Amino acid sequence: MKRLGILNSDIARVLAYMGHTDWICIGDCGLPIPDEVERIDLTVRFGVPSFMEVLKEVEKDMKIERVILAEEIKEKNPSVLKEVNELFTGNDLKVALDFVSHEELKKMTKHCKAVIRTGENSPYANIILQSGCIF
Repeated sequence: MKRLGILNSDIARVLAYMGHTDWICIGDCGLPIPDEVERIDLTVRFGVPSFMEVLKEVEKDMKIERVILAEEIKEKNPSVLKEVNELFTGNDLKVALDFVSHEELKKMTKHCKAVIRTGENSPYANIILQSGCIF
């Protein structure tokens, strides 16, 4: 039995087979997920688990070189944006945040290895993480 890192077998599997520049998305409970993309549904009820809880655990287990968010988060959800910014610009991470329209982000999910659906019920709490190289 695994004792460290992400215990969810689907998330752990997807992270293990990701290569450099592959994408994974973490989304709120309302993000539409294309039928052809793997859905990892963690939603228990509104707010559980939260977007940030899931993002922080994935970040610990994944080398991330790029982060993509919806431009609308700046105005519609500044508190989540602040937490994301602190996570990726604090410590030694220094990952640049890129912004696209929410419509573009939804289109980009078609190219993700998987979309992790959280219980988050605040607007525009969606992120695409681009895998970096570990060597």
